[in-house]
Amino acid sequence: MPDHPYRRWRAAASALLAHLLPSHCALCAMGCDGVVCAPCAAAYARPRARSCLRCANPLFGLALDGPAPTPGLALCGACRDYPPEFDATIAAVDYAAPLDQLVLQLKFASRLALAPWFAQNLVEAVLARRGMPLPDLLCPVPLGPARLVERGFNQALEIARPLSKALGIELCPTLAARTTETQAQSGVAPSERASNIRGAFAVTDPDRVAGRHVGVVDDVMTSGHTLRELAATFKRFGAARVTNLVFARTPPRSTAI
Repeated sequence: MPDHPYRRWRAAASALLAHLLPSHCALCAMGCDGVVCAPCAAAYARPRARSCLRCANPLFGLALDGPAPTPGLALCGACRDYPPEFDATIAAVDYAAPLDQLVLQLKFASRLALAPWFAQNLVEAVLARRGMPLPDLLCPVPLGPARLVERGFNQALEIARPLSKALGIELCPTLAARTTETQAQSGVAPSERASNIRGAFAVTDPDRVAGRHVGVVDDVMTSGHTLRELAATFKRFGAARVTNLVFARTPPRSTAI
């Protein structure tokens, strides 16, 4: 396909803006070519071994920076005793200082330039999970209509777009819909989060889900109730497998840094 003139103009304009308005690292404010400088990325976004292959929490007695566990045996006690509806989780970083501030900047300060950097880190985390099957399609966790209007964008979709392109996986932005305007999980007591999100999602195109491996993209995974509910919804419509692809994973209190 020939290059569209608008694309060439946009690329030239972006290069000119980068020259006139050099970027500064979102963490240390030093000048850099991207949104996060290489030293900060090396210090705070280095790859971590995610012990439990299903929920991305560490296994008991294994440090986050420890060696990867034996495939097939890498399930935490919670996932063994109460298996979640999703089959795997890939997380790029811990939801901990200072990277947690970047998540908040994207979500609440509309700093959309962070989304491709989040996706880049996710791509590296995906490629590091050798032998894991890639999803057939990607679906961002949907926002309710009111929250989408209030925020103006869906941060999960902003991450999913460059992730889809980098991995060569089809993006289905409207494959799932939020049918209930639930209260934000961050404002709900942990004991009430499952009930808060129950029945909140619907599949808009069941034929695209049946027998497929669905990748669910989100910015942060904390308790996992939202991702469990969405995975359960996909499974009810015949999804063969559901994998979570999240930029940040909240560590258990005992391992948080």
